[in-house]
Amino acid sequence: MAIAYERFNLHTSPEKFYIEACDDGADAVLAIDRVSNEMTLTGKKDVPPSTNTRPICGIMGTVRLVAGMYLIVITKKRNVGSLLGHAVWKAVDFDVISYKKTVLHLTEDQTQDNKTFLSMINNVLTTDGFYFCTDYDLTHTLQRLANVSHDFQEMSLLERADQRFVWNGSLLREFLAQPEVLDVPDPVVMMKPCRINGKIFEWILISRRSCFRAGVRYYVRGIDSEGHAANFVETEQIVLYNGGRASFVQTRGSMPFFWSQRPNLKYKPKPLISQVNPLCGSFMDGFQRHFDSQVLIYGKQTILNLVNQKGSEKPLEQAFAKMVTGMENGMIKYVAFDFHKECSRMRWDRLNILVDNVAETQDEYSYFMVDTEGKVLSQQKGTFRSNCMDCLDRTNVIQSMLARRSIQSQLQRMGVLHVAQRIEEQADFEKIYKNAWADNANACAKQYAGTGALKTDFTRTGKRTQMGLVMDGVNSAIRYYKNNFSDGFRQDSIDLFLGNYAVDETDGPTPLRIQKDWKFITLPIIMVVAFSMCIICLLMTGDTWTETLAYVLFWGTAAAITAAVIIFNGRDFVDSPKLVQKEKMD
Repeated sequence: MAIAYERFNLHTSPEKFYIEACDDGADAVLAIDRVSNEMTLTGKKDVPPSTNTRPICGIMGTVRLVAGMYLIVITKKRNVGSLLGHAVWKAVDFDVISYKKTVLHLTEDQTQDNKTFLSMINNVLTTDGFYFCTDYDLTHTLQRLANVSHDFQEMSLLERADQRFVWNGSLLREFLAQPEVLDVPDPVVMMKPCRINGKIFEWILISRRSCFRAGVRYYVRGIDSEGHAANFVETEQIVLYNGGRASFVQTRGSMPFFWSQRPNLKYKPKPLISQVNPLCGSFMDGFQRHFDSQVLIYGKQTILNLVNQKGSEKPLEQAFAKMVTGMENGMIKYVAFDFHKECSRMRWDRLNILVDNVAETQDEYSYFMVDTEGKVLSQQKGTFRSNCMDCLDRTNVIQSMLARRSIQSQLQRMGVLHVAQRIEEQADFEKIYKNAWADNANACAKQYAGTGALKTDFTRTGKRTQMGLVMDGVNSAIRYYKNNFSDGFRQDSIDLFLGNYAVDETDGPTPLRIQKDWKFITLPIIMVVAFSMCIICLLMTGDTWTETLAYVLFWGTAAAITAAVIIFNGRDFVDSPKLVQKEKMD
């Protein structure tokens, strides 16, 4: 494998950035010209002594904004454990540094746009969940790494990484010739040392969120023309004991056909199924591409569709089932399970119906396992692809139950658990296990929906509680606000970070300067004033009750009518993305 470095110094001069590798015996220095943007590999002797020097932990990449190029560096990292002897780090803090020494060349509008674009980059960087390893490939599962060629192993981490999970892939384009100085972040990693029967083993949970068709909850649904599903996450559960290794992989992702659910101020916008996508000739094309890719990467597929089978979600379930049947692919099995109906009235024990129903399939798929001598004992032959509407809350509950069933078998086979023992009986490990899966749900949910996951009280305790219902209500209210009034900015931030939108340095106006319609400002003001006057009239009664009632009815009617007009034109009042073309959003 190409040499990778762990410690760096950033030397800054008026003309150049010098990124110096500080590992023992290293002499590599990457020089970046701040005017021409040219990058060259040089030695420590070429670093001017007058530069401003500070330590950094790695490079995220570069991005072009209105003011020109910016260098993004990791300034702080935290060790979260080790995987097969390789240190795994969480990127904690970043700095975005301009190539230009001043922004005086910008107009006032350009300066404001540049500040907005900078805040978008920082919005993504401050979203929790960037992890990296300088000498181990976190983007691939244990099974994939065990089946690669020698040439693959000799490649640098950037060259061999699974591009689905390299979130700074677009930022690294300028650095492809110098991969040694880069870090390749990937969310979300949890590593726990555990003990059962006096035997210590490592239990690791890695969720790799795809950067293809990435975004926020309501603005990114379904698939794109290439078959990439929204909120696609590959989750790998790893067990390490006494030199042996085992892993179990599951995936989640939005229902892989063309559908949307744009926010419009209603609590739950109606999902719409598109029969024809303008970027793809056939409704089945993207669907076929998605599962062709899934079968190629993971083998057989069992789809666990957890959406409601009545109400607004019913047409989605029916369309999904019909399309799977229409493919007539023996590698794909479809299982529909109405999560909310089955678990209504707190009957959460009924989830075992689904687990028992797919138990034989799970045994057939097996898991990946290597013994202490490196001999492969079993391979995973297929995966469960779970989804609900958001692929967050219901999905995580089911995935944690299937993963528990897998680790039960793995630990028994490794000799950690006795044959008659059950995971559920190991109180200390059960607590670690449940909390880690709940934390995993929260991490994925914050990135997609803006809040922690729902139903985590069941994941943490195995029971649904009244307090859990209250917390779900609070999170749902926060989601409502963010989905309608701040997710447009978050979606723009992700698209800019991933390179889906490129900033033009010309003097022309950016999409950020698009003005809202007059009613966007006027109607909310009228509604607030009318509602306030209605309250004031109630508190400050008139000479007669009929006079008070008349005032209250007048202002109350004005507030109600204005609110109805706002709801009717709901899409005009939500915070919509500005940087994405309309045909990509509908």
